[in-house]
Amino acid sequence: MLKKLAWSVLALLLVLVAVLALNTVRKGSRQLDVPPVPVVAVDEAGAAQRLAEAVRLRTISSRDDAELNADQFKQLHALLQAKFPKVHAALKREVVGNFSLLYTWPGSKPDAQPILLMAHQDVVPIAPGTEKNWQTEPFAGQVKDGFVWGRGAWDDKGNLMAQLEALEMLIASGYQPERTVYLAFGADEEVGGHRGAEKIAALLKERKVRLDFVIDEGLLITEGIMPGPKAPAALIGVAEKGYLTVVLKMAATPGHSSMPPPKGQSAIAMLSAALKRIDDEQLPAGIRGVAADMFATIAPEMSGFSRVALSNLWLFGPIVQKQLENGAGTNAVMRTTTALTIVNAGNKENVLPGNAEATVNFRLLPGDTKDMVVERTRALVADTTKTDKFELFALPGGSEASKVTPVDSAQYALINRTVREVFPGTLVAPGLMLGATDSIHFSDISDHIFKFSPVRAGPEDLSRFHGTNERIAVSNYAELIRFYHRLVTQGAKATQP
Repeated sequence: MLKKLAWSVLALLLVLVAVLALNTVRKGSRQLDVPPVPVVAVDEAGAAQRLAEAVRLRTISSRDDAELNADQFKQLHALLQAKFPKVHAALKREVVGNFSLLYTWPGSKPDAQPILLMAHQDVVPIAPGTEKNWQTEPFAGQVKDGFVWGRGAWDDKGNLMAQLEALEMLIASGYQPERTVYLAFGADEEVGGHRGAEKIAALLKERKVRLDFVIDEGLLITEGIMPGPKAPAALIGVAEKGYLTVVLKMAATPGHSSMPPPKGQSAIAMLSAALKRIDDEQLPAGIRGVAADMFATIAPEMSGFSRVALSNLWLFGPIVQKQLENGAGTNAVMRTTTALTIVNAGNKENVLPGNAEATVNFRLLPGDTKDMVVERTRALVADTTKTDKFELFALPGGSEASKVTPVDSAQYALINRTVREVFPGTLVAPGLMLGATDSIHFSDISDHIFKFSPVRAGPEDLSRFHGTNERIAVSNYAELIRFYHRLVTQGAKATQP
C-alpha cells in the first residue's frame, strides 16, 4: 500500500514537473524581431550645447503664481526660435495659457489622424541646502565628462530639445509627413498642467482633432535595475496611476494633560488608531492588468526559477506576489498605494489638543476610483474609532487613473518597433507610470497614449530624478534625437504596418 502511494506521489510530481516545463517552454519570447536601423548622423556636440543653453534658464513653475519666472520662459521661447529656424519656418506656432507652446506641422494627407509628441518646459526647484552637493551649479548648464548637467537636462528639456532637433533635421532633409504632427510643450507640468497641457488638449478637442497616438515623458530604458534580464529593458508606459489626497480630522474634548480621557479617546489616540488601520489594510495587490502584461512579457527573457515561476503563476502566483510586494516599485505596480504624509496635532506639552489632522496620499491603480477609495477609507475610520464624529474629505486637484492603451494595437507596435530599431538588443515591455504626466489631459482625444522617455538609467541614476546632480549622457541625448527622428518618419505615415 505504501509502495503504491509512493509511486503515485512520484508520478504526480513528474506530471507537475512536465506541466511546469511545458508551460515555461511554450511561453516564448514576445520581443519583436526587427533589424537595427542605420545610425542617423547627429551633431552631438552642437546638440549638447543647445540643450545646455536651455538648462541655464530657470523655468521653475508655481501652482499659485502663473507669472513666476515669466522672463525665463520667454527667454526659452526666444532660444527655441533662434536655434531651430527651420522648425519655426515650417510649423505653425501658438502660445497657449501665456507660456505653453503648440506646434503644428501639416501633413500631406489631412484625413489621416495626427500624432502628438509632448514634453514640458518647466522644472522643479532645487531642494534648499542641497546646492553644495551638486558636481556643477544646478543651472549652469555645463557639458562636462560626457554629460549635460543641470536641472531639466533629463526632466524634461532633454525630450523637448531632442524632438525639435529631430524635426529640424527632417525638415532640412526635405521630409514631408503624411499625418499632421503636433508638438505640445506645457509650462506647468510639475504643478499639474492645468494652465498648459489641459488647455492645449481642450483647444484640440474644440477643433475636432482626434489623435492617432500621443507620446510623452515616462518610463525609461533601465540598465541593471530590473532583476533577471541582463539586457537593458525599456518599459513603455501604457497607463498612468491616478492621484488622490485625503484629509482626516479628528475632534475630541481639549483639556489638561494631568486629567486625560480614558484610553484611546484623545484626538491623537483616535487619529493614530485610524491611521494604523488605513496603513495596515491597504487596497489588495494583484498580478493583473498592466502588471500581468509586463511580467508575461519579461518572463521568457529570464532564466532559472524566476522564469519558471513567472510562467506558471497559476501555481507560484502567491509566492511571486509576496516577493513583489516587498519591493517599493513592484508593489506600486500591483496596487493602489497608501502613503501617510502629514500629521498635525497639539501645540503645548501639557495640553490635550481638541483636534488632530492627517493627510493621506493614494496613487490609484487603473480600475480603482477616487470615490471608491474615499468611501473605503471613511468606513475604515468609522469602524476603528467607533464614531462618526470625524471629518474626511478629498483635496482638490486629484485625478482618476488613465485608460489603459491596448498592447495589441498598431500604435504600441510602432513604439515597440522603434525602440528595438534604435536601441538594438533592448527588451521592450508594457509598464505602468507611477507618477503624473501632462499626457493624462489628452485621454478624451486619443485612445493610444504612451509614457516613455528613451533615457538610459542605471541604479545610481534614479535618485537624480528631481534630485541632485541631474544629468544626461551626450551619447544618450543623441539617441533621443535618433529615436524621435525614426518615430516621426514611421509614425507620420498614413498607413501603419
